[in-house]
Amino acid sequence: MDVLTSFSDVSLHEIRRDLHAHAEAGWKEFRTTALLAAELEELGYEVHLGTDAVDPSERMGVPSDDEIAAARQRALNKGTPAAYVKRMDDITGAVAVKRFGDGPTIGVRTDIDALERQEAMDDDHRPAREGFASVHPGEMHACGHDAHAAIGLGVARAFASGRFDGTLKLFFQPAEEGGRGGKPMSESNHLDDIDHLLAVHVGLDEPIGAVVSSYDGPLANAKVDVTFSGEPAHAGSEPNAGRNALQAASAAIGNLYGIARHGDGRTRINVGRVSADNAQNVICEEATMRVEVRGSTHDLNEYMLGRAREVIDGAATIHDVDYDTELYGKTTTFTNDDAVIQRVEAAATATDAVNKVMRKEFGGSEDASYLIRRVQESGGTAAYLGIGASNPSGHHTAYFDIDETAIDIGVDVITEAIRRLNPPATAD
Repeated sequence: MDVLTSFSDVSLHEIRRDLHAHAEAGWKEFRTTALLAAELEELGYEVHLGTDAVDPSERMGVPSDDEIAAARQRALNKGTPAAYVKRMDDITGAVAVKRFGDGPTIGVRTDIDALERQEAMDDDHRPAREGFASVHPGEMHACGHDAHAAIGLGVARAFASGRFDGTLKLFFQPAEEGGRGGKPMSESNHLDDIDHLLAVHVGLDEPIGAVVSSYDGPLANAKVDVTFSGEPAHAGSEPNAGRNALQAASAAIGNLYGIARHGDGRTRINVGRVSADNAQNVICEEATMRVEVRGSTHDLNEYMLGRAREVIDGAATIHDVDYDTELYGKTTTFTNDDAVIQRVEAAATATDAVNKVMRKEFGGSEDASYLIRRVQESGGTAAYLGIGASNPSGHHTAYFDIDETAIDIGVDVITEAIRRLNPPATAD
């Protein structure tokens, strides 16, 4: 498909397909951020980029400088407006603000990053069949964030000419995958004055026409990168001279899965990535892995994280290797506010394309949790909602796709909910 250099006068469905074709993983969303920012400013929004949108000291799981530079150059090579890339100063994500009147300040949070995975390229996959599969190897919108970005822009368009007596703030958050971007965006001062916040996700195995007014009970989550460092030696002639990093990693894996689950609530652990680039006849000098833990409360998550670190330390000690750990990403828990949920339910019921409205438990994790909690701590209210999208394959799979009607429904439900949150929501 043609490479867009502007989103102006382009339909939301086309924008979603363009973003899908040019998927950018977390902290690499230079083109996505720049094209969104350019149209938002055309619509009259004040757009904050770089350190004005994200606290750089709170970022987690940031790629290397070389990876960032390559992603930035890739965006420029595709005709991305250079002035917006320069304003980012290598930090992606945007906050758009427009004041219409003296009413409440309402925020909408959408995420914009893709996953680090290869997209299916056969004719069984509609994006491949219709020519909008990702052209970036190893990067794919396998979770619907391309649709989220389109929804956020659709909301901006809906209110650009007014029809709202308050201030609208739109958060286009980077690096949701892995829980890396929510906390740094929440630490910006843009959350301090928000009266009501809506966060949205499409799909999640719900069909077109279904709206989840409240996803409840998310798990807190932490992801840790671990590097074991040993000493190489020839495995045949001097096996005693080496210190085996892979052996330490292997011992850690088995014992991590043996951590006792907690009786106070749900706890989870998984080792999702292991690597040891080593010859078969050399004692392994370095092995890496990424571990994730989850808990239904902050304390349970911290329990699992603490026990995981003890296991890693024990494996390194037993096998006489050194190790380093680095927090790759983290989320927390949240509780949706009933006053906002009620407005979402009323908005969904008033939307012709919606045929089912429900509340649902959420078994995953979300770094929108940090924005939600920041708003609530400042005296505001918030809710995390879902828009059914009839996804034919599960999230994070190579065949993930959505029915793009979900974009239109998402815009309609959110814009109507915003109107119903103005004046400020109170419990019915």
